[in-house]
Order: sequence, then structure tokens, then C-alpha cells
Amino acid sequence: MARLALALLLPLWLAACGSARPHTGPNLAATYDYPGLTCVPFARALTGMALAGNGADWWAAADGRYARTHAPETGGVLVFQRAARLPDGHVSVVSRVLDGRHIHVIQANWVPGQLDLDQLVVDVSARNDWTRVRVWYPPSDQLGIREYATFGFVRPPQPRSHDALAQAAQPAARAASGG
Repeated sequence: MARLALALLLPLWLAACGSARPHTGPNLAATYDYPGLTCVPFARALTGMALAGNGADWWAAADGRYARTHAPETGGVLVFQRAARLPDGHVSVVSRVLDGRHIHVIQANWVPGQLDLDQLVVDVSARNDWTRVRVWYPPSDQLGIREYATFGFVRPPQPRSHDALAQAAQPAARAASGG
């Protein structure tokens, strides 16, 4: 009887996994594989912001077009500066503001070819202005040890709720990766 139950339940468990790998701890993310997906086209597809250039270029490109701030807001885009590990910078979309120092983001290509939902980002700046952050790293299932410099947040004209962002993330990833 136990073997029969296992045989019947195993396909359901495997089907539930899909391509997502849920994480534990403070980061409750799901990760999806999207080969070729990069952060800029994904963030543009998810937010509708008409900004171009590499991730680091979004801060200057937003000047006069979108509000820029050092306070996170759901739907806003966190813009990372260029660094040795981020030669083009990076952008990620805030999916939740947890408190003054912790947010969740939806982002593409933090791990190459992956879309991460509700991934933890922690403000480690001395002035609590989000100019230095640490980011959850899915392969190690823990907060990354490196600090990254950021410019701040670019606000979209019409911010969306967490649920709306989460629902739109995979369609945006498909559109941004050409699939």
C-alpha cells in the first residue's frame, strides 16, 4: 500500500517542482531558468519604463523622465553601479519593502540565465540610504558576502503591487528573452 501511495504521489511532487527551486530562510524566492535573459530588457518589460542602455546607465537616463529616490518602493527599480563583478551595472525591481533595511526584488541574470522572484536585498550603507547593498545568492542559498554600490531607485509612473509584479514576472521574462 505504501509503495502504491508513493508511486501515485511521486509524479505530483515532481510536477509541483517545475523549473522553480524555492528557497528557505529569510529569502522566500523562487528561481526560474530563462537562458539568455538579462536584467535590462526584463526590468523594462516588467515595469514599462522606457529606459535604454546598460543597467548602470538607467540612473542618468531616468533624470527628468522618472522620479529618482533613495527610498525603496514596490515597483521601483534599484540601479546598481558598475563594478568589477558588474561591468555593466545591474537593475532589479522591488517586489516588497520589508522594512527600512530589507526589500525583496524580482531580477533577471543575477545568476546567469535565471529569473529570481522575491530575492532578499539588504541595505548595508552607513547612512541607511541604499547606496550599498548585499544580495541573496541563490546557488549558496544565503545572503552574498559582497557589497555592491547602487545609485538608488527609479520610480515607475504607476507602481504595481507585489501580486501584480509576481504575476507579470514570467510573461515579462519570456518577452525579454525572445521566448
